[in-house]
Amino acid sequence: MDKIEKARKIISDILYITLATSSKDGVPWNSPVYSAYDENYNFFWVSSPESKHSKNIEANNRVAIVIYNSTDPEGTGEGVYILAKGYELSEQDEIGKALKLLYGRKNKPVKPIANFTGDSPRRVYKAVPEKFWMNETEKVNGHPVDVRTEVVIK
Repeated sequence: MDKIEKARKIISDILYITLATSSKDGVPWNSPVYSAYDENYNFFWVSSPESKHSKNIEANNRVAIVIYNSTDPEGTGEGVYILAKGYELSEQDEIGKALKLLYGRKNKPVKPIANFTGDSPRRVYKAVPEKFWMNETEKVNGHPVDVRTEVVIK
């Protein structure tokens, strides 16, 4: 299996992404979030607009995502690393599409869009990827070193 196939499999198999955000002042924050993705590998999740990562995205939409298979034995794990821009969705059609993907991934009935707009305490977010990488091990002076190799997934 080549790196692109491996990346697609990890994205397909792992339900949670680790979302890295930072404040306007550059203070980092990591959040695991349940996610779904579309055919263009845009990622969607639901969060409170008051959560730290949501506030960070409002102030600085540059995000990083890691999707890592932590069930692999030590020293053999592979992950997908993504540089993206994050947004709170506001268009009804886009929210509806994201909700179908999120609830469809769990085989559950889709909740109404109204549960994620207006006075609701939750919103739907989207990360639009700019670059993808996979990790691999290289030998440097005989020692294993973890490196990233860019992959094109689309």
